[in-house]
Amino acid sequence: MTKLVQMYSARNFTPWPAVLDEVKKNGFYGVEGYSENYKDPDAFRSMLDERGLTMPQGHFDLDMVETDIARAFDVARKLGVETIIVPWLAPEERPVDQAGWHSLGLRLAAIGKKVTEEGFGFAWHNHDFELTPVEGGAIPMEILLEAAPGLRWEADLGWILRAGGDPLTWLDAYAERIISVHIKDLQENPDSALEGGWADLGHGVNEWAPIFNKLNLLPQLQAYVAEHDDPADFSRFLRRWSDSFDRLRE
Repeated sequence: MTKLVQMYSARNFTPWPAVLDEVKKNGFYGVEGYSENYKDPDAFRSMLDERGLTMPQGHFDLDMVETDIARAFDVARKLGVETIIVPWLAPEERPVDQAGWHSLGLRLAAIGKKVTEEGFGFAWHNHDFELTPVEGGAIPMEILLEAAPGLRWEADLGWILRAGGDPLTWLDAYAERIISVHIKDLQENPDSALEGGWADLGHGVNEWAPIFNKLNLLPQLQAYVAEHDDPADFSRFLRRWSDSFDRLRE
């Protein structure tokens, strides 16, 4: 099972060689990329190779995979990415009703067909807004997965918690669709806390042992991804996350 670091967590701690040195030092196998890592994919690949790190999956903007998919494929191949993940919608792009989310699911199904035909996996990464009910109590995440039956899911457990959801419920319901998980914890009163209200794994308010027991049973799970959206200290985050992860995995 691959243990990765989402590079968005390190955006305030560049240059990238120093970031990747920390990733390697703390026992991670590789990274999950995002847009900043794609500006010069050849150079970033060299930095990874020099440290024996990989990038098996990456976050690619919806606009890129919908309007410039050839560029997405080129970047992915240069970096060794095997799974292309769409991670985000700006507020003005988010559907507001069931029909809108269903339509987005159909778009993702069409994109996914092109992606998988090129030999890549294709998944969606959630925040909290996909878990906020729309008209009639429908849940956008459920609508997406139903409308795009081939779509896989990178479940961000921290955002599920922040939305007031139960990760165990979602992991049970979509065990066959989840190929990766983002793992991050919450502080008490997260909306008013420092570091965006996030906490390093094992240093927040959530009980993780039952979740790790469940993760061990997921048949399609390929990667555990360390993430903190706004760490004050990147090295501390990696060290704590890795220590807690190893303890929970045991």
